[in-house]
Amino acid sequence: MAGRILRRSGDVPTRSLWTRIKDVALTDVTAIARAGAIQGSLEKLEEVLIEADFGVPTTMRLVAEIEGQARRGFIKTQDQFLEALETAIETSLRSGNSDPRVIRATTAPTVVLVVGVNGSGKTTFIGKFSDFLKANKMSVLTGAADTFRAGAIDQLRTWAQRTGADFVGGAAGSDPAAVAFDAVDAGISRGKDVVVVDTAGRLHTSGSLIDEMKKINRVIGKRLPGAPHETLLVLDGTIGQNAVAQAKTFADAIPITGLVVTKIDGTAKGGIVLAVHEALDVPVKFIGVGEKATDLEAFDPKTFAREVLEG
Repeated sequence: MAGRILRRSGDVPTRSLWTRIKDVALTDVTAIARAGAIQGSLEKLEEVLIEADFGVPTTMRLVAEIEGQARRGFIKTQDQFLEALETAIETSLRSGNSDPRVIRATTAPTVVLVVGVNGSGKTTFIGKFSDFLKANKMSVLTGAADTFRAGAIDQLRTWAQRTGADFVGGAAGSDPAAVAFDAVDAGISRGKDVVVVDTAGRLHTSGSLIDEMKKINRVIGKRLPGAPHETLLVLDGTIGQNAVAQAKTFADAIPITGLVVTKIDGTAKGGIVLAVHEALDVPVKFIGVGEKATDLEAFDPKTFAREVLEG
């Protein structure tokens, strides 16, 4: 990932997670391994990680890993501590289902369904994703199946024009599943490499909207067996642990194959990326780091583990 992903643009830089860890937990890092001192230091470390949205289960495991290494004498300096914590975070992001590569169909087109609640940044992500695909020499068609909001259709059409992608959309209020079907059909007939289908901002508490999303998923599969090949859930990185609840609801409704976390440039709470990955056992595939078409980064666990601490 290019640049500092956790720094607000044009604002006074927030104190990095690592700076806070040094301040509250590791003034004397050797104290972490001494009887009588370790518990207080680890409790402070827990507080910092939970405040950074790592979540309780993930935080407990990371702290236990650090405690074990410290007791075995592997951590004696602040640099060693930072390296151990980075390694623990990277290892967690590489555990389980963690391949960040975009799934490709054996025969074009690859169909990507994009889901998420209103305000998460789905449509903007699709625009950036289209630009990413075009940069990788792939032809793209986008389908505006969010027909509940005329503004969403217009926004996706504008992104398509900006990135050179083909566009299929219906009238506001038309059947979203029909638009999704037409988009896949057009992608096949036009010989496109990738078809990306937008969906409405499914409020994860609304059963009717979840049912509509399931219908879109079924209709796509009827037009092209095996599709959608990739279903990406877009989450707003600023909403903290609510993102975990949203993710679980979507995953219960349809198979989620990848996560996209947006607005990471506007928050120092990047731990939510790790928390959601572990809660769903689904790979993080992209991070949104800004508003420009090029402000989308393919996810790299090693780089993220370093930058989530350094800020």
